[in-house]
Amino acid sequence: MKVYLYFIGKPKDAHANAIAEDFLGRAARYSPCEMREIRPERVDLWGKHPTARKIFLDPAGKPMDSTAFAGLIAKAEMEGRDLVFLIGGHDGLPPAWKERADLLVSMSAMTFPHELARAMLAEQIYRGFATLRGHPYPR
Repeated sequence: MKVYLYFIGKPKDAHANAIAEDFLGRAARYSPCEMREIRPERVDLWGKHPTARKIFLDPAGKPMDSTAFAGLIAKAEMEGRDLVFLIGGHDGLPPAWKERADLLVSMSAMTFPHELARAMLAEQIYRGFATLRGHPYPR
């Protein structure tokens, strides 16, 4: 299993990006993790990751707590499936992609800068792995 965190749009705040990279580095102790910018017109996530579970962040998505999020990770580990997470750009997700996602997840009813959303998602990925392994971090 491998975790991919993709985002649309240029990373602007180096500090927020460093936070996201730090949490993905911690999560990489449990599973390989990769984070990078993509351009929807140049990437086919379904061709590149045909068997991965595609989980996209969207304000209209399913609200999820940390326990349920850890459950997504546990299920992917059990199935041996990669996880592809996507954070949209300033205009959100490409409409055609939104319809093809396996799951749309809302991090909050509030709106956050994309750099902060990346950091929050990366932290939840690490928290999910740590929870599943009984690590004291999630207390």
